Amino acid sequence: MSKDSKSRGKAPSEWSSTRKIVTAVLVLAAFATVIYLGLRKRGTRLDAFAKCLAAKQVKMYGAYWCPHCADQKAMFESSFQYVPYVECGVPGSRDEAPVCKDAGIKHFPTWQFADGKRQEGAQALPLLSTKTGCSLP
Repeated sequence: MSKDSKSRGKAPSEWSSTRKIVTAVLVLAAFATVIYLGLRKRGTRLDAFAKCLAAKQVKMYGAYWCPHCADQKAMFESSFQYVPYVECGVPGSRDEAPVCKDAGIKHFPTWQFADGKRQEGAQALPLLSTKTGCSLP
């Protein structure tokens, strides 16, 4: 067997290994893309809802130390940035910010609607949707 025959004999095996590696990399890249797009879409799916709440003059009063406020924010995911939020906590203490005292806020979170009515505690998104007429995705 000549040297050329040996190298040609290895080529299909090397090609097969290379092909398997390239295929595996492409499959992993496809999965990574799907996961990234899924997380990206999930994070922004409530943007329109949160912006509608803002347009309807809905406000959430909360405090940075309040676990129910954190739960409420988490319901909106990254879309919470569009929800009009009033921070009632004073950093470094359990005092309430004057704007919240003046508004008569007693519990956190408190949702205030355009008609002046309030709902205390974390609210389910469907309830906020019904109360405001803002549709959920």
